[in-house]
Amino acid sequence: MYRKHDPVDGMWAHALDLMAQAERMHQQFFRLGTGARAQANWEPPADVFVDGRDAVIVVALPGVSADRVEIASEPGALWVRAERELPPAARRGAIRQLEIPYGIFERRIPLPEGLWELGPQELSHGCLVLRLRRAG
Repeated sequence: MYRKHDPVDGMWAHALDLMAQAERMHQQFFRLGTGARAQANWEPPADVFVDGRDAVIVVALPGVSADRVEIASEPGALWVRAERELPPAARRGAIRQLEIPYGIFERRIPLPEGLWELGPQELSHGCLVLRLRRAG
């Protein structure tokens, strides 16, 4: 158990925090690609709303341009894949803090039961909005 005012315990806790941060950065930036496609190294959050015959999927993609987004389907799911590139400022100097995920991402979004047809899509205010309609 850590003692609140013990400097050794405080240093140990700080060292553990730094190790955890280094591991997160390692996982985010140093995954090796497999085959012709590089491996995704993060997943964006997504919401799914269903109302009768319609479904709306919202995927948070701030900083990703629409022309870089790929959408694919499989029975029972949609895949969203793209890349968020580091901003130019991050390539010129030392990075002092990095919390926003960058690099290739991929997200598999399970769909509700049934057959769905992908309709209009838009990238608005940093969110990809996919509209689906129940087939049949």
